[in-house]
Amino acid sequence: MANIIKRRIWNLPDSQLTDPGLFLDRSTRREFLKDLGLPIAGGIAAAWLSGCRPGDPETVLSLGKIRFGSEHYPAGRNSDFEYGRAETSRVEAAKYTNFYEFTGTKRVYEHIESFQPIPWTVRVDGLCKNPREFDLGDIYETFSLEERAYRHRCVETWAMCVPWTGFPLAELLRLVEPLPQAKFVRFETFHRPQQAPQQDFTGYPWPYTEGLTMPEAENPLAFLATGVYGEPLLKQHGAPIRLVVPWKYGFKSIKSITRIELTASQPATFWNTLNPHEYGFTANVDPDVPHPRWSQQTEWMLGTQERFQTVKYNGYGEFVASLYPAS
Repeated sequence: MANIIKRRIWNLPDSQLTDPGLFLDRSTRREFLKDLGLPIAGGIAAAWLSGCRPGDPETVLSLGKIRFGSEHYPAGRNSDFEYGRAETSRVEAAKYTNFYEFTGTKRVYEHIESFQPIPWTVRVDGLCKNPREFDLGDIYETFSLEERAYRHRCVETWAMCVPWTGFPLAELLRLVEPLPQAKFVRFETFHRPQQAPQQDFTGYPWPYTEGLTMPEAENPLAFLATGVYGEPLLKQHGAPIRLVVPWKYGFKSIKSITRIELTASQPATFWNTLNPHEYGFTANVDPDVPHPRWSQQTEWMLGTQERFQTVKYNGYGEFVASLYPAS
């Protein structure tokens, strides 16, 4: 019998790689059937029959909508932050997203109907004096919300300008009082395969995890977002609470956080574990450091397709360059 070599997905030749997770996504078959005009089952077919057409603005925005905490929006805009370019349409931002727990396509809004982000708790523990668990009510009562106009840059070269609502991560860290041994912050999202079918795939290190150094986490730019465009986060944007670190590539801004842990050593993170050659732990936006499969010199905006030159740290060098004196 001939030996059979089974490649792991992250060891494929570059010529055969596409968006991570796309080839194993069961929803890709649904997209193919729709393109052929064949009938499909499930939520989108039901939405079509009820009068909502896939891709129209009403469907894109409504399928991921949650209402808890809506009385806290909109929040006042922090004038310290400006896009420097036009704000992305809320529809364009909502219909082109990454959330591999649900699908390897960008049409995440079509696959999040069963996801239930209410109720929700976030546990903060590890190397801190005052570990705590917050439910959403605690978060809204404890922290003052503000809106920040942030640029967002994906490692895949697409970009958007989005008004996030939330509060600085540093405020939460001060509340739990990190111990001197705490050098890193580890973030973890949910693990619910019954609601997020991609998590049935055991080749990925679920649940999704990310991490920052303590100085990065305490930087004023690091933001915990609970809302976007003056309303609570849509599911596809990471409801009910997500991290936003705009000087880094988007995969660092973990969605739907359930745990924040302070650690002494660098934590393992999702994409860095799968393919450290392509997804570094630091992952700062840098036009002079190409991705192994494409250039990072330029970026294109969702909706308008307008192309811009990529700027180091995504244009936020005045806030974060001091964190990386050797770069």
